[in-house]
Amino acid sequence: MNTSTHVNEKIYDLAIIGGGINGGGIAVDAAGRGLSVFLCEQDDLASHTSSASSKLIHGGLRYLEHKEFRLVREALAEREVLLEKAPHVIRPMRFIMPHRPHLRPAWLIRTGLFFYDHLGKRKKLLGSNNVYFKADSPLNAAITQGFEYSDCAVDDARLVVLNAVQAREKGANVVTRTRCISAHRENEFWVVHLESKQQGKYQIKAKALVNAAGPWVAKFIREDLHLKSPYGIRLIQGSHIIVPKLFDGDKAFIMQNDDRRIIFAIPYLDKFTMIGTTDREYSGDPALVQISPEEIDYLLSVSNAHFKKQLKHQDIISTFAGVRPLCDDESDNPSAITRDYTLALSKVQKGEAPLLSVFGGKLTTYRKLAESALLQLKPFFPQMQGKWTAHHSLPGGEQMGTVEELAEKIQQQITDAPEALTNRWASAYGSRIWQIVGAVHSVTELGQNFGHGLFAKEVDYLIDQEWAVLSEDILKRRTKLYLEFEPDQVEGLDEYLVESHKRRSQEIAA
Repeated sequence: MNTSTHVNEKIYDLAIIGGGINGGGIAVDAAGRGLSVFLCEQDDLASHTSSASSKLIHGGLRYLEHKEFRLVREALAEREVLLEKAPHVIRPMRFIMPHRPHLRPAWLIRTGLFFYDHLGKRKKLLGSNNVYFKADSPLNAAITQGFEYSDCAVDDARLVVLNAVQAREKGANVVTRTRCISAHRENEFWVVHLESKQQGKYQIKAKALVNAAGPWVAKFIREDLHLKSPYGIRLIQGSHIIVPKLFDGDKAFIMQNDDRRIIFAIPYLDKFTMIGTTDREYSGDPALVQISPEEIDYLLSVSNAHFKKQLKHQDIISTFAGVRPLCDDESDNPSAITRDYTLALSKVQKGEAPLLSVFGGKLTTYRKLAESALLQLKPFFPQMQGKWTAHHSLPGGEQMGTVEELAEKIQQQITDAPEALTNRWASAYGSRIWQIVGAVHSVTELGQNFGHGLFAKEVDYLIDQEWAVLSEDILKRRTKLYLEFEPDQVEGLDEYLVESHKRRSQEIAA
């Protein structure tokens, strides 16, 4: 590894720290407005908070209780915008809320749903209605009625990756597994010191620095910039369990609990149900967050209070946990802390390079957050072009139609491809799937089969186009096949990746 520090002579307009949804969203918006952009992520894209969500694009029905009307209105409108931008990774989903009169009266829920239907622009998504449960309902017999409304499901990690891909296509330099060690101002520039395994230590210069480090946003200001953070950050842990399919159909359930929290039970990858999320303070290293035994017990008890099918610990196939970095509003209750975002532009002397830090935010409103961030930076870049992201598809969303139509087209070309595979391809890559399969007419032409429909052609694409390095990048964040793969299959993929990276390094050296 090279230990000497070298300098990238190019001066960027923006250097962005953090490759989650907020960093990726700001990068693509800025690059599309004509700014030169550098984005670095210390691990893989979406490897922390952005891949540990409940996988929803939603208005946030419960935020109405906390009178977060601005946030809800923005989020509701964004559902339709994002559905149009990325119809492959985002899909409409109906949610059923069983009514439990002792928790919230029916009139209160109906009022909330009325606002939900009318606060944001709704074109594609259906409105709410009452539902009555019959004997064949998966819910306990005591639950006889409820409410139904619309939101959307999303592949969260792929949404981040698609933003990064588009940013690169707009001219941004996106690097992963590259840590920002420190940064300091030199008059009108930020000098950013970086370190990666491939390049060793090096530095870049930028006219503005964007701190989108998520759970590390305040720590980065204090320890790497040696400045005072304008806001405190509260890390709120959210954990999920994944169990075998709990009910048939493609509707999700939103369950009210006695502590007034709500828990989702969401159909996941056709075979599973995802149950979450919890809400509790977290004080450890965000990179090491894990579900606790208490959280597991809590999620199982909420599920068992609602569904006929009773879950035990041994039913859990997998778990995941993440921390939401929320701006500290000194609320006593973790559930009541605002999910809204706060952008802090450091006070700068004339001629001094600005620092913009992102506190909080939600997956659903990442695009609006990016627009707000660039509005704050506009005075420093008068040449910056106007807003553009609302009406431009993300990669794969171009000329998309529906996932079903695309899966059918793939099937017509590769006639021996199983339906489950063509559906996965269509919903992961959209129209970009043709860059993977090309003129292939049989799965035997897709190269080595690692298992469960993962072939060498797809793996090569993920390495070349989507920054995949490790098997975890591919299985957990790019394909979600980690729930299917056996240890020996993971080992086979690891061996292929080692050889592939070695070959690519030799080609670069030559």
